[in-house]
Amino acid sequence: MSDTKVRIQDDLYMAVNGKWLETAVIPDDRPRTGGFSDLDQAVEKILMDDFKAFAEGSKVSDIPEMQYATALYRKVLDTERRNREGITPLLPLLEDVAAIRSSEALNSRACELLMKGVPLPIQVDIDTDMQDASKHAVIIMGPDIILPDTSYYAKDHPAGKRLLAAWKDMAAKVLAFTPLSEAEQKQYLDDTLAFDALAAQKVKSQLEWAEYVKCYNPMAAEEAEKQVKPFDLCGLLRALYGDDAPETLIVYDPKAIREMNSYFSDENFFLWQHWAYVMTLLRHTDCLSEELAALGKAYQRTLTGVASDPVLEKQAYQTVSRLYAEPVGVYYGRTYFGEEAKKDVVDLVHRIIDSYKLRMRKNSFLAEETKAQAIKKLSTIVVKMGYPDQIRAYWSKLIFDEEDSLCLAMDKLAAVKRRDSFDKALKPVDRTEWLMPGHMVNACYNPNANDITFPAAILQKPFYSLSQSIEENLGGIGAVIGHEISHAFDNNGASFDENGNLKNWWKEEDFAAFKALTKEMIDQFDGIPFHGGKVNGELVVSENIADNGGMGVTLEIMHTLKAPDYQAYFKNWARIWCMKAKEEFIQLLLARDVHSPAVLRANMPPRNFSEWYEAFGVTEDDNMYIPPEKRISIW
Repeated sequence: MSDTKVRIQDDLYMAVNGKWLETAVIPDDRPRTGGFSDLDQAVEKILMDDFKAFAEGSKVSDIPEMQYATALYRKVLDTERRNREGITPLLPLLEDVAAIRSSEALNSRACELLMKGVPLPIQVDIDTDMQDASKHAVIIMGPDIILPDTSYYAKDHPAGKRLLAAWKDMAAKVLAFTPLSEAEQKQYLDDTLAFDALAAQKVKSQLEWAEYVKCYNPMAAEEAEKQVKPFDLCGLLRALYGDDAPETLIVYDPKAIREMNSYFSDENFFLWQHWAYVMTLLRHTDCLSEELAALGKAYQRTLTGVASDPVLEKQAYQTVSRLYAEPVGVYYGRTYFGEEAKKDVVDLVHRIIDSYKLRMRKNSFLAEETKAQAIKKLSTIVVKMGYPDQIRAYWSKLIFDEEDSLCLAMDKLAAVKRRDSFDKALKPVDRTEWLMPGHMVNACYNPNANDITFPAAILQKPFYSLSQSIEENLGGIGAVIGHEISHAFDNNGASFDENGNLKNWWKEEDFAAFKALTKEMIDQFDGIPFHGGKVNGELVVSENIADNGGMGVTLEIMHTLKAPDYQAYFKNWARIWCMKAKEEFIQLLLARDVHSPAVLRANMPPRNFSEWYEAFGVTEDDNMYIPPEKRISIW
């Protein structure tokens, strides 16, 4: 619905979405609406209705794992039992944490605690080995922190103190349900905040995490253990893997590991222990009584500006759709996704890849041998469209006993997930595994596998429809497809080869030219005022490179059409980014999201392309104009 009061030449986003913004209502249980969110709500409603029918027995799925998901759905809805049991199901685990009174006791039980989900002084996990993407590696990094980013801990941060106070209030109210005395509750809470404050000085910021190629820091396990003493890292690895314990680890967060003694040592052991107790408690509130579940969401509500929690049926659906993601996604895809649409979008993907190769050949700053490597990477991209053909055997292991409490059932499922994840360290990477389930409204590029994933749920209007014009589909899903492909050549993806390995395939002068263009992209967005803050161009650069590439490659295809409607293309591009959000959520995204604000994603990329100016007669007198010498087109 266009806003005729706003000239499209001055503000594409508002001209296209202004009328909608005037009347759009953000649901009480969500921080935003529009675009992706509207589709997600629609998918959610469809699947909520189906799960209600499954639970009542009026509908049956032929996917066995959906029966387990339905059984868990019923447990979430069984508030009579949950309210009767209160915090009781969690007390044995809390007692386990409280019984750890020394580093020696921690080390003797570290593997057991890890598998139970108790946070250790450092995080230990499994990921693809960036250097050899056919293998997995054990990774280590610092602990999670309470606030959204390390910058929030600065004395002058406008929201840091307020959010920490909200978290403290929530934690205090939940701690009151434990067997701890009032004095102990206060001590545990004070120590938790003290541990968090120390860790926040050492762990990476969101800006540092955004440059994920810098996560690859191999280190001998014995050397890493020296840095994290008194924590017995090698002992934990032996408990996990026996004689197959890895000799090399990947340190994702070097400073947090190198300086771990500043937040965990024998001298301040109880800061960690009390922090682990409180975090274990808060991570379980969702599966306890309704009162505890509501209390445990208070900080998240404050953080995002959400007015209320989802209704119980929605909470139940959200729980099972997360824990049984692949089966639910396959069910959604098989039931609601058409094969005709799948074939049409797959054809579009290959057309975009071919167009990308053409643009690479015409590229002005790459040498021929670098172009050849880039085209080779494009030729080997794997396309995952809709949903997986098969459900992996792993999902059939996610079972629990009928008599289990919700808390125990959830802990059993989490333990299976952790065991499966850690077992991957001894197995080759399964490249058939999907990073996103079929019912998710999103898309992604995986640099370690050189593949792109488009779940069935995103392949709807305004992104895509068989009833939309080719121009609208190119401005919607086409540009998103081009965006994901462009991640293969953004400031991170450019460091990986066609097999997903971290490898320099560039000529030195070519990469220098690319870095210079990347700097221009940073500068184009950096410092733009937005809701009282400013855009951090360095934080959002990878996504802006991808948006720029997605638009460039789809405009290339537009030139092959007979009498192409460029206005329809740009209007649908703006339409897919429409968003109305709570102010708190906007501030959160501005601080930590690697994507630019939605209005800038709509308005900034078109200005870099001549087709925009020709489509709407944009001149230097219009707000949506930038001079030719400042326009950027990298890919």
